[in-house]
Amino acid sequence: MASMFTFTTKCKYMYLIAFLLGLYTCVDGLTCYCSGGACPDDRENGTCVTRGYCFRTIEEVWDIEDKEYALESTYGCFSEEQGLLSCNAYRIQSARKNVSCCVNSNNCNKDIQFPEFPSITDPSDTVDVSQVLLALPYIFIILLLLLLIFLYKWYNNYLHKQRGQPLVPKNDTLKDLIDQSSGSGSGLPLLVQRTIAKQLQISDCVGKGRYGEVWLAHWRGEKVAVKTFFTLEEQSWFRETEIYQTVLMRHDNILGFIAADIKGTGSWTQMLLITDYHEHGSLHDYLSINVLDHSSLFLICWSIASGIAHLHTEIFGTKGKQAIAHRDIKSRNILVKRNGECAIADFGLAVRYDSLSGDIDIAPNTRVGTRRYMAPEVLDETLNTSSFEAFKMADMYSVGLVLWEICRRCLTGGKVSTAEDYALPYHDVVPSDPDFEDMRLAICVKKLRPVIPTRWENDSVLLAMSKIMIECWHGNPGVRLTALRVKKTMSKINIDNVIKIV
Repeated sequence: MASMFTFTTKCKYMYLIAFLLGLYTCVDGLTCYCSGGACPDDRENGTCVTRGYCFRTIEEVWDIEDKEYALESTYGCFSEEQGLLSCNAYRIQSARKNVSCCVNSNNCNKDIQFPEFPSITDPSDTVDVSQVLLALPYIFIILLLLLLIFLYKWYNNYLHKQRGQPLVPKNDTLKDLIDQSSGSGSGLPLLVQRTIAKQLQISDCVGKGRYGEVWLAHWRGEKVAVKTFFTLEEQSWFRETEIYQTVLMRHDNILGFIAADIKGTGSWTQMLLITDYHEHGSLHDYLSINVLDHSSLFLICWSIASGIAHLHTEIFGTKGKQAIAHRDIKSRNILVKRNGECAIADFGLAVRYDSLSGDIDIAPNTRVGTRRYMAPEVLDETLNTSSFEAFKMADMYSVGLVLWEICRRCLTGGKVSTAEDYALPYHDVVPSDPDFEDMRLAICVKKLRPVIPTRWENDSVLLAMSKIMIECWHGNPGVRLTALRVKKTMSKINIDNVIKIV
């Protein structure tokens, strides 16, 4: 009984002390620690007085500089009304912001402790594991497909190596050649080349030879020339297109190439070569009906020499041009342009030379050149086919004969101008369609050359041109003029003492 009396007495004293403290607070107020915006404006010593509650809040705030969450505490005073609302909040770990209040002593909010916050990461950094698990089967399927493709290609390459066959057939058809590359950029884009035959409106036949026909056609409102090859001349068509697509082949005095195509049905095939159209036609036809003055003579001869020089010259560079020999130069294979210049055409027999490898690219072809214009070394079969210079010198022999045809049509004599009738070289010593033996006998055995008319001796221009052609058709290939030397020699010729091309 005595012990229970003692415990009861102690409880009465504790209640009394609490009552007195509450009474003291109600009379003088409770002093609380404050910080930041929670301090009243008239308090500068970090304390505030209230008749309500002291509080402490703790909040996790995202730090932009450190890229992480940081704890931020606030201390201050609540009124009785604020305390009734805020101080009843529970302190839980999952809350972003927690509030705790006290009234048991002055500055009691300094000692308030909170449970530790769990680490919180930026939501953008979290990865949804379920989404990864859903994507795994698709990733596996994609990797499996890539592996199968790799194995298929590897096995295909292995089979080709075992059979000793190249993966890309070389020069099977011109279609294959065109599909692989456009060459130098000569002509139209390849997609257009493969469809141009369907867009042509062919009208008139403007020429016909042993190996094909030339037609006038319209394409996209422009006139073009369409050369059609006979069925047996596929090699000539293939070779000519291949030469036209040589890198850096384009030149003012080379016939402009547009496209090549094949069209036909299952029973027949037509091979087409589309080029620029020149209404004056070939030099042969032009000289047959026109005479020349000194200026037009010079322009024609100069442009022919320029075109041949471009063919014969090798251009070095990342995408250089191989040297090319024509092998069938004649007046019918030279076209006259509207501006009076000429353009070299018909490359069905041309050969290419690569100086780096030393290879001479002679395409297989049953076609032969024009016998009337063949050089002596070709007629007697002494041409050195392993030397590209020999092919170039054979070209220059033919150039000399063409210059002779041109000069015959140049007027001289002042007021009473005269010019010879047009004639082919050796028209007076061989038949109209000579065979090899006819030409060999005249050129190699009798060593005949075209006759130089006496009137040329009285004309400075024709006299100078006659010296050039004589050196071009010399019997010894080693002493013939090159195309560049012909151009340089012609640059020294005065035309009527007024015009001089340098």
